[in-house]
Amino acid sequence: MSMRHIRSLGFEAPGQPYFAGYDEHDPHPWELRVQTTYSGFSAGTELTFMKGTNPYLHSRWDEGRRVFVPGEAGMHYPVPFVGYMEVGMVIEGETRGVAPGTTIAGAWGHKSGHVIAPDRDRFFVLPDEIDPMLGVYVGQMGPIAANGLLYADHELAGAGSTTLGSSLAGRPVLVFGAGVVGFFTALFAQRAGASEVVIADPSPFRRLRAETLGFAAMTEADAVDHAKARWRGADLVFQTRASGESLHNAMKALRPHGCVIDLAFYQGGADAVRLGEEFHHNWLSIRCAQIGRVPPGMDRLWDHERLGRETIALLADRGAAIRQQLITHVVPFDEAPDFLRHLVAERPEFIQIVFAYA
Repeated sequence: MSMRHIRSLGFEAPGQPYFAGYDEHDPHPWELRVQTTYSGFSAGTELTFMKGTNPYLHSRWDEGRRVFVPGEAGMHYPVPFVGYMEVGMVIEGETRGVAPGTTIAGAWGHKSGHVIAPDRDRFFVLPDEIDPMLGVYVGQMGPIAANGLLYADHELAGAGSTTLGSSLAGRPVLVFGAGVVGFFTALFAQRAGASEVVIADPSPFRRLRAETLGFAAMTEADAVDHAKARWRGADLVFQTRASGESLHNAMKALRPHGCVIDLAFYQGGADAVRLGEEFHHNWLSIRCAQIGRVPPGMDRLWDHERLGRETIALLADRGAAIRQQLITHVVPFDEAPDFLRHLVAERPEFIQIVFAYA
């Protein structure tokens, strides 16, 4: 196959999404050439480039010391590549039993195509019975939520959990935030056998979607009251909203020695958090549960590949409902820049935006 031109969605400057482009190299015999069919837009992360609030635009991550160095931007505009929720069809190459015509999921950005090197790129074969559009959740977003359950298992039961969410069986669960991560966290908890799953979110639109999926849905204030009155406080709360006020309310919902499993990205800081209040008087913990690593001592049993397989299993169980309730916008890839400008200017209600490639 001859060289092809790839189009990539990126950000030329704050508020200015655009298409970048490059000519792709011919794949090596052991590589897979993929034609992208769908990509999911991650509002929590990718809008930080649209708004100019991403920390990498203002500081540099020092990997050796694992600190941000202010005043030394690690990234600069234009940012030609963003995105980590992709699905595509193999059109050339064969490796690991994957041949042309196979649908795969991974994280290669909002690009019209990609060359996958199996020794470098993680990818998952999507079973035929799963709607290909749902594959946008397999490479990263589903594993993010699943990793949150691993941190809950580690907090409640230690490092020996062999079944995702085993510590939540028979236990009520509270999730703050009805975005994609919040919904998948709740779905995983429900699948693990939680006795009750409550989603707290300020949006009536999102609360209705939560109720349709079988969850109790309420405002944050009502969720705090519910947890205190019905459960005498939650053992743990999954916090997925990028809001310091939500983090503070999550701590209010806990019982003494409770823990917030925190999956949020506080791009603007968390000024509403008050560590002298419930945090101080109830001996609380906040556990960051980002996807970069599994909890201490669990890496021999769990890794990103296994979290992706757990996501595929969830999609096999609940795929139709997830497709109907979570994917609120399907936008042609050619219209992506105009749609993102509309998204920021008009702020329509949405949960998951998917770009469809012709």
